Amino acid sequence: MSGFPEALSRAAALVEATLQDEIGRLPDSQVRDAMAYAAQGGKKLRGFLVLESARLHGIAPETAARSGAAIEAIHAYSLVHDDLPAMDDDDLRRGQPTVHVRWDEATAILVGDALQSLAFGLLAAPEAAPTPEARLDLVASLARAAGGGGMVLGQALDIAAESAEAPLTLDQITALQAAKTGALIEWAACAGARMAQADTRPLATYARTLGLAFQIADDILDIEGDTALAGKRLNKDAEAGKATFVSLLGLEGAKARARALVAEAEAALAPYGPEAHLLRDAAQFVIARRN
Repeated sequence: MSGFPEALSRAAALVEATLQDEIGRLPDSQVRDAMAYAAQGGKKLRGFLVLESARLHGIAPETAARSGAAIEAIHAYSLVHDDLPAMDDDDLRRGQPTVHVRWDEATAILVGDALQSLAFGLLAAPEAAPTPEARLDLVASLARAAGGGGMVLGQALDIAAESAEAPLTLDQITALQAAKTGALIEWAACAGARMAQADTRPLATYARTLGLAFQIADDILDIEGDTALAGKRLNKDAEAGKATFVSLLGLEGAKARARALVAEAEAALAPYGPEAHLLRDAAQFVIARRN
């Protein structure tokens, strides 16, 4: 993974600075403070995918950073809402108290709402892409990925699974995670091609397999991970009796499946040749990470 940690760190710094600058332009309020709190930290892997796919299509980092900030705003909003008592009821996120614990539930709901709105404002600005058509494509595609056919659908399926009479099957879990986690990862990986109005298909294939590998790795970390490193509560799914990739495939089977998906992701990048080496490294990172 030569060069990848540094590239991820640079992307995270640029994306977070862009996002925090945009939040800082809002009127002074408790909601603004909590938005900044929710948006800080994390790997910013989705933002990295945006910047790297943009680089492959000749889009400047300063332009791509707005889309990177947008997807990280959506991701942060989803985590704030996911942590609420009505959903996962978590009190720890990225090693810090969750927003509803640090403030209150009403503030957490408003923070999520505001971060979601902020994301679309970032994409609609003239600086976000070279043409109005590209900006509209970014906005419309993110609305699909984040909404009732994407991330929100996946979350709804996940909640329903908690009270289902029978555990989900492997196909059902795969479909759930393709929506809940995979839709935003796919948007991030395709954002550079959308900015350039280029073919998104190779990156979409890469992202679909990467997103599934990411979720399998999460399930593995939920069993093998360290709470201090993960920065969140672990073993939640096992305690709730929920079906996961690990419970259905076994620990070693899940690891093998994740490795196979990473190989598929790497193969999908063939059209970009050696220039896509950091995206290949990102795929390896997904299954090697500790948090």
